[in-house]
Amino acid sequence: MKEEIQAKQRALEARLRECGRLLVAYSGGIDSAYLAYVAHRVLGNDMLAVLADSPSLARSQYADALAFAEEHAIPRRVIETAELENPNYARNSADRCFHCKDELFTVLERLRADEGFAAVAYGMNLDDRGDFRPGQRAASEHGVVAPLLDAKLSKAEIRELAREAGLRVWDKPASACLSSRIEYGRPVTREALSAVERAEELLRELGFRIFRVRHHGEIARIEIAREEMAALFADGVLDRITGEFKALGFKFVTVDLEGYRSGSMNPVLPVSQLIAAGGK
Repeated sequence: MKEEIQAKQRALEARLRECGRLLVAYSGGIDSAYLAYVAHRVLGNDMLAVLADSPSLARSQYADALAFAEEHAIPRRVIETAELENPNYARNSADRCFHCKDELFTVLERLRADEGFAAVAYGMNLDDRGDFRPGQRAASEHGVVAPLLDAKLSKAEIRELAREAGLRVWDKPASACLSSRIEYGRPVTREALSAVERAEELLRELGFRIFRVRHHGEIARIEIAREEMAALFADGVLDRITGEFKALGFKFVTVDLEGYRSGSMNPVLPVSQLIAAGGK
């Protein structure tokens, strides 16, 4: 197995050399962080990690992404994206992620052309192919390359390679944008994004590591990894969470007994919407 992963690592490095001067869509999550790290190792200053700043990016994730790039001397730049100003994004239908990535890749393509880069890359991996991710359609339409996918690297393999490289983000929990916490059909607003961010920051302060706060209007639905769920019932924890969540504007605070799972909003979408948005 180790030899197989190392062969995929070599394939990734070869693919990056083929790309030439490269912009990496960088969020600080494990996939984009590892891609940026290897791209810098292979291409040196012929790569640039570009972090898109918007209201849907939590400040803790923003700071951590910049810190990781600084730790490894990865060339980086912060740009602003304006997806929230697009009514097709703000209305929060099944294709929200498409409009987000369409905005991102439009801005990156402009930067690529202006500064003479050869390509734009993003962190899609082998496992992402079977998930509902309309953003992949935007990447395809913009001709964005996916070196991790080309090297047939899975999420687990990326984590293992990052661990072997001594990267502190190797076991970083998934960190989708804040908009993904808001139920489909409920408009994405700065106020809703702020409420989710502050609610999740509280859970982080309380020591929880793998969680989501799902926004259902007056209801906050907390998803916690099952192995961490018992800590919710320690003395005073639920009272503090309930009090502070209500101060953020939620009238009801619930705990989802199924625990944390990625994409828990997607099953409520009609099949027709999934297909139209780019699902399978």
